[in-house]
Amino acid sequence: MIYCVEDDVSIRDIEVYTLNSTGFKAEGYADAKSFFEAVEKIIPELLILDIMLPGEDGINILRKIRGNSKTKDIPVIMATAKGSEYDKITALDLGADDYLVKPFGMMEMVSRVRAVLRRSGTDKKDTSIYTNDILSINTDEHTVMIDDERIQLTLKEYEVLTIMMTHPGMVFTRDKLLENIWGIDYDGETRTVDVHVRTLRQKLGVCGEMIETVRGVGYRMEVKPR
Repeated sequence: MIYCVEDDVSIRDIEVYTLNSTGFKAEGYADAKSFFEAVEKIIPELLILDIMLPGEDGINILRKIRGNSKTKDIPVIMATAKGSEYDKITALDLGADDYLVKPFGMMEMVSRVRAVLRRSGTDKKDTSIYTNDILSINTDEHTVMIDDERIQLTLKEYEVLTIMMTHPGMVFTRDKLLENIWGIDYDGETRTVDVHVRTLRQKLGVCGEMIETVRGVGYRMEVKPR
């Protein structure tokens, strides 16, 4: 179980949705009180903790977690505001395992979660994902292969490919891709998605045809597990 402590309901909901839809179990909480009540019942495998919270802030929550014998070993990823160098240093000094700088993409969050769980030895999942016998993606190693050839992608191209391959057949609107990959606060144009999909298709060659354009909506990818 992963707990997400975030007072912004839209951000909290998409964090929980993304984690649940990528093979994890997640629940969200708006403040310290509700979070600590949940911990009394179930201690999570990992915590995504926003620093700026109403009432008790994330730094103080982290301090309490590390000071309690029952919770001191919970892996914690802190969510910090852009430019808050002091908050990041303070969180790491108090024992945070990693941090995300807002606004962050949801697939970046998933990658950080998997990396922290691997380091802590609690990730028992096989996170390699394949599509037929030609194109494969390994989310542990962040590699994309066509037959035996490794394909070099930018981070955003990789995240676009990953989210479509982990949700076979699902149609993603351009707005949903922007929200999940570029971050909920991204204020760029939806054309950004089209540009990345176009370059991704070019790099994938014949496998680029697997990414289907749904006219007037967005994109989807049919995946056949190996």
